Amino acid sequence: MDTLFTAPANRIRPERVLEAELQGRAILPGDVDYDAARAAWNLTVDQYPALIVVAESADDIAAAVRYANEYDLSIAVQATGHGVARNADGSLLIITERLNEVSVDATTQTAWVEAGVKWGAVLEAAQAVGLAPLLGSSPGVGAVGYTLGGGMGWLARKYGLSIDSVLRFEVVTADGDRLNLSADQNPDLFWAMRGGTGAFALVTGMEIKLYPVTNVYGGTLIYPAAVAREALQFFREWSSYLPDEWTVSIALMNLPPLPELPPFLSGQSVVMVHGCYTGNPTIGMMMAQAWSEWKAPIANTFNVMPFTQVGSISNDPQQPVPGLSSGAWLDSLSDELIDTVVQFALPNGGPPALVKTEIRLAGGAMARVPAETNAYSHRQERFILQTVGITPSPEAQQQVKSHTVAFKSALTAHITGVYPNFLEGQEKYEAARQAFDAAKFNRLRAIKAIYDPENRFSHAFDLTPKA
Repeated sequence: MDTLFTAPANRIRPERVLEAELQGRAILPGDVDYDAARAAWNLTVDQYPALIVVAESADDIAAAVRYANEYDLSIAVQATGHGVARNADGSLLIITERLNEVSVDATTQTAWVEAGVKWGAVLEAAQAVGLAPLLGSSPGVGAVGYTLGGGMGWLARKYGLSIDSVLRFEVVTADGDRLNLSADQNPDLFWAMRGGTGAFALVTGMEIKLYPVTNVYGGTLIYPAAVAREALQFFREWSSYLPDEWTVSIALMNLPPLPELPPFLSGQSVVMVHGCYTGNPTIGMMMAQAWSEWKAPIANTFNVMPFTQVGSISNDPQQPVPGLSSGAWLDSLSDELIDTVVQFALPNGGPPALVKTEIRLAGGAMARVPAETNAYSHRQERFILQTVGITPSPEAQQQVKSHTVAFKSALTAHITGVYPNFLEGQEKYEAARQAFDAAKFNRLRAIKAIYDPENRFSHAFDLTPKA
């Protein structure tokens, strides 16, 4: 697998025959737009596919998959290039960004979302009729890829994970067939796709539930890094009393010296408390007031906002950056764990290795979904850690990797598993055993053996087929 077919000089190259079958394009190494097409949102991804198909339709995707089978290529898929696990080296890379249809049905409170759509487009269409999707912290992330890994956004504690809102998938299987997946159609594959990432079939579109949210009370409180330990302890106590209408996190941030930042943030280390409340804004304001009564923040952006502005809470980068993300589920937020987080998250006599170390409160609606509903695991944990480092050079990448490994090693006794959407690169690819409980892991491998016995979709999780 992963070899590029080379035709004799007197024959038509098979990839050009494929291109004649496509509405989209086939791009080869050496073509003028090959480098642009192989790029991912994460600029550290440097992949060299044997062939790139820029699909315009589900039929294009099916044709590309059949081609991969004929010439024994593994298949990678990319909408935006967030969260790449295994690079597409030597493979067929299918780009789905042109499958960008979004349609909303206000009566049924549902949306149809094609494979290349970013959450921002779904948000705009849904808000036009007073509804909201379960997007993540950034509207610039691809909706389908985010959803396949779980999807824990700012409405998660009230309405659940994005994966729990999926009513139907349309997919192309590893043999090039197009299938509908739902609770009634191909339910075993539907179960696996909801949380099992993209290791089983290639999604061409999904139907999702929408929710009646138009305004929220949300924003960020900022404190100096000197109170990080006390702030984490206060967050632990405050969050234990919050209703499901609150989805919250606390982050230790090492901000770069940027001219667009105010002086009190540029080049500084701070604590940021993020939150989104979906109930009565006055009640939300009263609950958030506990922080100001604890200590006055140096900045406070909490306000009533239209849900279209929900991306401003985390304020994630919208343009491609080189970086590395990692994370883990935590068994608690003990004083011992807090000390370790502060030690590794904030600089100690040198430049910081990490830009952001965030702990989110889980639970709520996410935990009330029966565990057997789909492949997603770790529903009962209450806290989850994510670390993010910026890696503009190989040296920086190695520093962030080494620091993250040491950080997670120091937390070993408190780590209960991993969440796919917080991982990248080799760590993500190899993390399947930590992402699922043992029974689900074995069931996923058995389903993989039915639908992808040749492991054609081998660029998501490492789920080797096993009957």
